[in-house]
Amino acid sequence: MAPISIKSVLISESVDPRCRTILEENGIQVTEKQNMKKEELIAEIKHYDGLVVRSATKVTADIIAAADNLKIIGRAGTGVDNVDVDAATKKGIIVMNTPSGNTISAAELTCALVMSLSRNVPQAAMSMKKGNWDRKKFMGAELYGKVLGIVGLGRIGKEVATRMQSFGMRTIGYDPITPTEVSAGWGVEQMSLEQLWPQCDYISVHTPLMPSTVGLLNDESFGKCKKGVKVVNCARGGIIDEAALVRALESGQCGGAGLDVFVEEPPKNRSLVDHPNVISCPHLGASTKEAQARCGEDIALQMVDMVKGKNLVGAVNAQVLASTFSQESQQLIKLGEAVGAVLQSCSAAQKSFGRVQITTQGDCMKSCARYMTSAVLVGLLSQDSGCSPNLINVLSLAKETGIDITQAHCASDGGAEGACKVEMVAGGCSYKARGSVQGGVPVLLELSDSVFRQPVSLTGNLLFLKASGGPQLLSSVAGLLASEGVQIESFSAPADRSGDLWFCVGVSSLLRDLSILKPLVKDAAQLKM
Repeated sequence: MAPISIKSVLISESVDPRCRTILEENGIQVTEKQNMKKEELIAEIKHYDGLVVRSATKVTADIIAAADNLKIIGRAGTGVDNVDVDAATKKGIIVMNTPSGNTISAAELTCALVMSLSRNVPQAAMSMKKGNWDRKKFMGAELYGKVLGIVGLGRIGKEVATRMQSFGMRTIGYDPITPTEVSAGWGVEQMSLEQLWPQCDYISVHTPLMPSTVGLLNDESFGKCKKGVKVVNCARGGIIDEAALVRALESGQCGGAGLDVFVEEPPKNRSLVDHPNVISCPHLGASTKEAQARCGEDIALQMVDMVKGKNLVGAVNAQVLASTFSQESQQLIKLGEAVGAVLQSCSAAQKSFGRVQITTQGDCMKSCARYMTSAVLVGLLSQDSGCSPNLINVLSLAKETGIDITQAHCASDGGAEGACKVEMVAGGCSYKARGSVQGGVPVLLELSDSVFRQPVSLTGNLLFLKASGGPQLLSSVAGLLASEGVQIESFSAPADRSGDLWFCVGVSSLLRDLSILKPLVKDAAQLKM
């Protein structure tokens, strides 16, 4: 990936000082302004290329809309539900988190809540402070031999499992992404939620907050659990339906809850916090010195690596960029953008694109189909004054534009070892181009039905002419261009000279008015590469 320029970063919350130090050591100017109101952040954000937040700053769509220069939002922590990721993506802004920064801290707090629920430790401690000695009131239960159900088997779920196994707990779990053989490797038997609910003595949730996980534990799922099941949530408020949890606690269906997170923070509705069988914390999952240092350091290092074009870690909306850091991939991206730009230029008279098919050819192109598609679309849409496409936002922009995109891969056709072929329909007309990289430079091999005798180097000022290949074409075009002060630097003709075909002319400068070519050609297009 070509390095992204980040010259100034705003840190809007308290993060570890190492974050600022690392950024400044790498030539990035840092400003720290905490506790800004929304209106203040909207006014301030336009001055920065990067923004670093924790969980308190709500990076909403209107803040993103005001961020004229913003290229990256770095979340020093795991969840990004305080960032409007869709709005950032549409504007081509990378949203990055630190996926492993608070893993150990969140896992340890989860384990602490499970243990506290089993032995009523916080309630007993408060009773002692009041001068009481209630041994019978705080009768607990051993964790040994009990079943812990872990919903969400990512980094934190894994760490919780391995720790609670040391207490002799049986760990079962559910995760739609982690393969069963992987979780089995660290002692968790995977199953469906329908199978999991009835077996659990304890349930801990470790999923992101998204439409499919809101209210994952609700009246129906509590009804399928053992009576007296205990639940823990150190992930995100809302994964457990809070009203359903109150009802389950009151009925005894739920025997206790350990909550570090709430739908509203701090919670104004105190029904859960005040319940005698609930142990609650003020969102302390990442609140350790080690986690804060790790997250602050990680987000800075990840941003620096991205700026230097070394690596991309933690980008939640720009996975397409992760495989674009080699010199070869950068050359292929330039090829895709160039082929897209050629087709856009040749179809400029059409109002809109209908269908675009991108086909990668050759074994060496198998792994790059995804970013090649994005690169071609960037080239196609770059001349649209209404949008600023890049590899991050171009797929959503193309979808909004109504373009039907298909991708394919095929073996090499015997020509170029690795090639990119783009076929598109615009305004009822069909256009086609095929290109490759030769000597590190993108070249055009074919334009519609014109296969060039020598590949066209996609650099400099290019003039594309559709005409019948008569012997007078070159001299006539050269004379007309000369009268406009434009000199021919190269001339590429198709191998087959029959019918109306595309020719490519390298010129010293672009024409002010293409219509002067009308007497000589059927169609004309020009672009600066």
